[in-house]
Amino acid sequence: MTDLTLGALYGAVTLVVMCSGMPIAFALGVVAIGFMYFFMPASALDTVTQNVYEEMASITLLSIPLFILKGAAIGKSAAGKDLYSAIHTWLHKIPGGLGIANVFACALFAAMAGSSPATCSAIGSAGIPEMRKRGYSPGFAAGIIAAGGTLGILLPPSITMILYAVASEQSLGRLFLAGIGPGILLVALFAGYAVFRARKEYAMAKAIYEAGGVKSPYLDTAHFTLREKIEMLPRVLPFIVLLIGVMVALYGGYATPSETAGLGALLAMVLIAVVYKVWRPKDLSPILASTIKESTMLLLIIGMSLLYSYVMSYLHISQSAAQWVVDMHLSRWVLLSVILLMVVVFGFFLPPVSIILMTAPIILPPLKDAGFDLIWFGIVMTVVMEMGLIHPPVGLNIFVIKNIAPDIPLKDVIRGVMPFLGLMFVAVVLLCLIPEIATGLPDMMMGVK
Repeated sequence: MTDLTLGALYGAVTLVVMCSGMPIAFALGVVAIGFMYFFMPASALDTVTQNVYEEMASITLLSIPLFILKGAAIGKSAAGKDLYSAIHTWLHKIPGGLGIANVFACALFAAMAGSSPATCSAIGSAGIPEMRKRGYSPGFAAGIIAAGGTLGILLPPSITMILYAVASEQSLGRLFLAGIGPGILLVALFAGYAVFRARKEYAMAKAIYEAGGVKSPYLDTAHFTLREKIEMLPRVLPFIVLLIGVMVALYGGYATPSETAGLGALLAMVLIAVVYKVWRPKDLSPILASTIKESTMLLLIIGMSLLYSYVMSYLHISQSAAQWVVDMHLSRWVLLSVILLMVVVFGFFLPPVSIILMTAPIILPPLKDAGFDLIWFGIVMTVVMEMGLIHPPVGLNIFVIKNIAPDIPLKDVIRGVMPFLGLMFVAVVLLCLIPEIATGLPDMMMGVK
């Protein structure tokens, strides 16, 4: 059996097992161990635990549970609601200001939590009811939160980028810096669309009212005094201190990424203890339980994905697939387009964690040979995977929105996210045309590679 035939069989069996409904971690583990049994020496089965341990014995991966703890501390407290309320108070007079406030709140929360579902849940639980109360259509409100939540895997500290750094053997600090420019670009695109859509819905509501119809809440303008605005500022200050503290420690060279994760988790716990009085065991229990549950699930997927990649490498599947791609002699941009299209297709079925760890051995060597900067590609790939979080059939953020707003029909949620998918595609095109959006900041702060 040739390597490519074996690779096709490996991929086909993987799809069959995943479509059976088996959890992703177990599906990858079952396929990997099955192929070890049939196509590798018998002694290989004796080294499964050793291989998984050696693949996961990375100081970089150690930061994942700590970043999850930081995100859980913020997400399980009233911090997300306070952050959103403070931003809304200052932006309410801007056309579409409520939508912009949700985008900004998602961005700031994502920069602290590093988790897309946590961002959707924390900001959406306050933002969606408020937007609907102000007249925003259900699909529009859901789309803003679902798309804003995707920033959790792009803005540092991103767990997805941590895994990409491990898989591609690139600098995590440089990756984190590279995500800031594209993150700001997406925030600007989302906020711009929020203004456009809000103005359109406002005009429609006004026309209906002037024609003798029902008055929409869109036409009722909220008012906040300067004193109320100033009183809201202390609610944002702790978040700014947390964000600045983590960034200074990481990019100032005072701490490694793993140490920064520990510092961020500690600062987050102190923040909720001092500001929100969350320090009793019964208050901390949900935070710690959520951290343990999510960390265990994620690390199990990582471990099985790494074992899956190890078997691919041992059987020369990844090397043969990479060589096959090279032998097609595609131009560099066609090659990039084909690979990104493959990532989009995988995004229909798999979370970003599995996509990175399963595809990295195959796609990174041809891209490197074609002259692409792997730091830049990591950012582009992340934006494409962000699209996977909100496009059907398995967009994770769509189901998070359904959980926090079950009365919004699924079709309305899907329609609401479609314009944001278009904006993400625009961001990918801009990153291809102007790579400095991603590479400029790391090159300026850490020197040109």
